[in-house]
Amino acid sequence: MVYDVTSFLEEHPGGDEVIIMASGKDATADFENVGHSSDAREKLKELYIGDIDESTLPVKQQFAPPPPPPAPKQHEESGNSSKVLLYILPLFIFGVAFLFRFYSKSE
Repeated sequence: MVYDVTSFLEEHPGGDEVIIMASGKDATADFENVGHSSDAREKLKELYIGDIDESTLPVKQQFAPPPPPPAPKQHEESGNSSKVLLYILPLFIFGVAFLFRFYSKSE
């Protein structure tokens, strides 16, 4: 079904942008998802101008979607080494501080 909604653009309660974004395509789902009133459905009947001759539509080419980009490779070793540093570095600092305090009290 084809509708000429040009005359209704300024009156549309949701603004003309909504209609313009849905123009030139099958907007059935867009129309139904909003939950239009019975008044809106009556107005739609007034704007109906005909049906599409589907034989005149261009044939849609089936393209395979592009493959997703490869995930960045994470080296298992670098991940493990950063985890080790999270534990060893604070222990090393604690050990140095302990030794420094221990030796500074002895003298």
